[in-house]
Amino acid sequence: MLKQFLSRLPRKTPKPDSDESCRADSSRSDDSPRAAGRHSRAHGVAAASNAAKRTSSSAVFPASTVSVIEPLVPFKDVPSAEKMNLFVSKLSLCCVSFDFRDPVKNTVEKEVKRKTLVELVDFVSSCGSSRFGEPAILAVCRMCAINLFRVFPPNYRSNRGGENEDDEPAFDPAWPHLQLVYELLLKFITSNCLDAKVAKKYIDHSFILRLLELFDSEDPRERDCLKTIMHRVYGKFMVHRPYIRKSINNLFFKFVFETERHNGIAELLEIFGSIISGFALPLKEEHKIFLWRVLIPLHKPKSMGVYFQQLSYCVTQFVEKEPKLASIVIRGLLKYWPITNSQKEVMFLGELEEILETINMVEFQRVMVPLFWRIGCCINSMHFQVAERALFLWNNDHIVNLIAHNRQVILPIVFPALEKNSQGHWSQAVLNLSHNVRKMFAEMDEKLFLACHSQFKEEEAMLNAAAEKRKEAWKQLEHAASLQPVIGNTAVLVSPI
Repeated sequence: MLKQFLSRLPRKTPKPDSDESCRADSSRSDDSPRAAGRHSRAHGVAAASNAAKRTSSSAVFPASTVSVIEPLVPFKDVPSAEKMNLFVSKLSLCCVSFDFRDPVKNTVEKEVKRKTLVELVDFVSSCGSSRFGEPAILAVCRMCAINLFRVFPPNYRSNRGGENEDDEPAFDPAWPHLQLVYELLLKFITSNCLDAKVAKKYIDHSFILRLLELFDSEDPRERDCLKTIMHRVYGKFMVHRPYIRKSINNLFFKFVFETERHNGIAELLEIFGSIISGFALPLKEEHKIFLWRVLIPLHKPKSMGVYFQQLSYCVTQFVEKEPKLASIVIRGLLKYWPITNSQKEVMFLGELEEILETINMVEFQRVMVPLFWRIGCCINSMHFQVAERALFLWNNDHIVNLIAHNRQVILPIVFPALEKNSQGHWSQAVLNLSHNVRKMFAEMDEKLFLACHSQFKEEEAMLNAAAEKRKEAWKQLEHAASLQPVIGNTAVLVSPI
């Protein structure tokens, strides 16, 4: 009775363009039970896998509920007029996902899917003059979304304070299939058979945002593929360029001001490096704001060493395009100077040298006082690498020329640091470099050098006199305290010297 009642209920058929319908609905009147079974199984698995990907916390494909998938005929066995339909069918077949954590599970089906993906890549590479229609574009985007877009597990490195250059990379066990899907997407986007005006409806803002979220993958191979694909998307879909820049900016903001944890900052900066190189002159205000609000604060996180090379390249590109920005960049570096992190100080000094190589005299004079005050502190650093890197600035001819023209201001600032190092720095290399720089200043302007030396001696004598006076005051206090009897819990004054 219940069975008869249920059979009368209306059955809701899925929409043909929904994400769950990876294969076309199989007809109930199909004469082939094998074909009907294959269609229904593929449809059910696609829906299950799509729902699982929205809730899964695993970086690998979720387990499939289907135990078998069957291959379709090769492209060479069908006429040219039917190849595009077969292309869509094969894409639907690849919407089935498997659990790659178990290498012995569904091995036959995994191999069938791998061979099908290889066929699809070859077909897109040699599509000739035929154009991809909307059904094919939709099928490609749907297949890529089902296979690629997933939720990553919590990063175990987060508990240890973020990313580290020495951490071993984590490799996704699903990479044999992921790589083919990425290769297919790349060849599809770069294909001459793809019309960007048609494809932009499917490779839309939502699709691009999901791609950008994948940059947090721990697998460096996946991030490298994503970097190449995003380059091509930015180049082909001009209408999406402002949105791509804005979305990457948001990822940077979240990294700098909220989490300080992201695996793909280096790759995203590399993408922006090529974007910056294509900026037209004069630079738009939007791009200058990006430099000040995004690139400069990216010097703050303690994991900066992971992406320092790409960050430095982006900053240098801005300064080369518009030299007036050099003083703004230097002020930003001084604002975020890592006083207690010697490794970052060495990197900052290296980036500072690159900027000073391109700076003009006017911009240099705007920042030379706070700049060389900080360089003087680095010269006096007890960390020999910091002191050496600061003194190496005098090996650069352009920087020496800037210093020579402004020696009346710069030498009085750095002379005390050089003199203290010369009197006895523990590192012999730093000691020798300090002597060389002192000699260079003496040859540059002997009169100014002697005046600075005389002023340093006077200040040193005044400091010594103040220290002696303070020491004598403590002695008098100790003597006065010793004459007073100690009663109960009265504290005894002890000299700090």
